[in-house]
Amino acid sequence: MPTYRHFLDGHPSNLPTGKVVCVGRNYVDHVRELNNEIPDSPVLFLKPSTSLVNIHEPLHIPVHFGECHFETEMSLLIGKKLSNCSLEDAETGIIGIGLSLDLTLRDLQTKLKRSGLPWEKAKAFDGSCPTSNFVSRPLCGDLNHQQIVLYQNNCLMQNDNSSNMLMPAAELVKYITSFFTLLPGDIVLTGTPAGVGPLKFGDTLRVSLSKLISCKTVIQQAQEDNN
Repeated sequence: MPTYRHFLDGHPSNLPTGKVVCVGRNYVDHVRELNNEIPDSPVLFLKPSTSLVNIHEPLHIPVHFGECHFETEMSLLIGKKLSNCSLEDAETGIIGIGLSLDLTLRDLQTKLKRSGLPWEKAKAFDGSCPTSNFVSRPLCGDLNHQQIVLYQNNCLMQNDNSSNMLMPAAELVKYITSFFTLLPGDIVLTGTPAGVGPLKFGDTLRVSLSKLISCKTVIQQAQEDNN
């Protein structure tokens, strides 16, 4: 598996590759498309550093667990230690924003949910968090007004704005730190809009975040499946 490294404004960052804290069910339309209930508080789960791969390179997905779905999300790069932090510290702790795919083994996740079991097998597998380069905060503008777009084979699948998140970016970070300490190099995924769907080998994906980030990738079979 290729080695992942954070890039900020086009340059390699000295920040370590940390954990990924993900927020589920943060867009109402996505909650409804999966027939879930709107949560009273953010749904949190983790991906390890081994889930991170460069979205600018071809993406390898497994096939032996059923369908693998894309979920496009605005991601936040953390630049300082945050624990039980204030909203102000959460704001200053976010040093960049990017795009990530929360790849999800949907058939496996459904099976785990029906059994009342954790989701990690479906969410935290190697390569399950393709991530773009990050853009530093001074260049980003308002985090709560960013357009998130995904095209699959030139067909528009996801198109929504971070203004529609149930909990805004900095408030999410503040909430997360009441449970998990965030460290420099950690990433926060802020939830996906409606329009998620299955991936197939040979699919071309184009993702963008406002006018800040635009990248293209192709889906390939995981290397271990070719053995």
